[in-house]
Amino acid sequence: MTSHHARPIEPQALKELRATDDAGLPCVPVTDPDGGAPLRCCLRRGEPGERIALVSYAPLRRWAARTGARPGAYDEQGPVFVHAQECQGPDLDRSGYPFAGPGVLRTLRRYSAQGHILGGRLLEIPEPAGRDSPDAALDAALTEAFADSEVALVHVRAVEYGCFLYEVRRP
Repeated sequence: MTSHHARPIEPQALKELRATDDAGLPCVPVTDPDGGAPLRCCLRRGEPGERIALVSYAPLRRWAARTGARPGAYDEQGPVFVHAQECQGPDLDRSGYPFAGPGVLRTLRRYSAQGHILGGRLLEIPEPAGRDSPDAALDAALTEAFADSEVALVHVRAVEYGCFLYEVRRP
């Protein structure tokens, strides 16, 4: 059981990204021959043969537009995979954090309500010990992040490519 909620890209943003991404480029769907792409629309790995798209996404910019935050130089955009067409979103019966597994490296980037980076943490998800699951390490790191009352949200990113995986907001 996780203490925090991993948030997928919101449906309205997905609709926009499937037309024109945050870099102003048109969406170019492809058929994924091998599967495995980390899909940010439904927070699962893609399956072979699914139609997906790699789009540029600016999560902090979109959050700031809704909240009035002013991230300034902290605004950035990067590549994310999404289904090329509307999907059902995350499986609500699924437990645990998406894209977590032993040995996986993650960066947890903390942001203030103004959209400024307050710090970050590199996390290597350890092998499970006893009853611990890979989720336990992520849960502990997120709990640590939100122990700072200035932290409004955390972006979880893949270390290898720096890709945004999902957002967690203050509980």
